[in-house]
Amino acid sequence: MKRTLIVVDMQNDFIDMALGTKEAVAIVPKVKAKIKEYIDGGNEVIYTRDTHFEDYLDTPEGRKLPVPHCIKGTRGWEIADGLYVDGCRIIDKPNFGWPHWEREEFCSVELIGLCTDICVVSNALIIKATFPEAEVKVDSACCAGVTVESHEAALTTMRMCQIDVI
Repeated sequence: MKRTLIVVDMQNDFIDMALGTKEAVAIVPKVKAKIKEYIDGGNEVIYTRDTHFEDYLDTPEGRKLPVPHCIKGTRGWEIADGLYVDGCRIIDKPNFGWPHWEREEFCSVELIGLCTDICVVSNALIIKATFPEAEVKVDSACCAGVTVESHEAALTTMRMCQIDVI
C-alpha cells in the first residue's frame, strides 16, 4: 500500500522567524526523523509551502493577520534547513488548505507540520472529505500550533472528523 507523508509548511517563518514559536522549534528533530522514516521505507513525501507575495498585507488573510510571512523568495519562505529531501515534490499553496488534493491517489496519508490549528487541520479535513475511505492520520508529536491550546483544539476537531491522531 502506498503511504504518503505530507510535511505541512515547515518553513523558517513558522519555526523561528516572523511567526515562530518555541513549540515549532521543538518539533523539528521529530519531523526530520519522520521524513527519514518515510524515505527509508520507499514511501512518498510531499511538502507544502505557504506562499505569499509582496502585496500580502492587502489580501484578505493579510488584513486579518497583518504579519508579513512566507513571502516568495525570502529566507522565511524556505523550508527549514535539513528538512527537504531532494526529489520530493513541493506544493506552493496560497492559502491554508491546498484545494487540489483530488489530483492525488491516497490510500494512507499522514500529515505533520505547522500550524496544527490552521494549515494542518485545513489540509487534513480537505483530504478526509476528498478521500473518505483513505486512512488519514496526524502525528501530534510532529505538529505545533499557534498556541498549545489551539493545537489541542485542532487535534480534537480532527479526531471528531475521523482523522486518526497519533
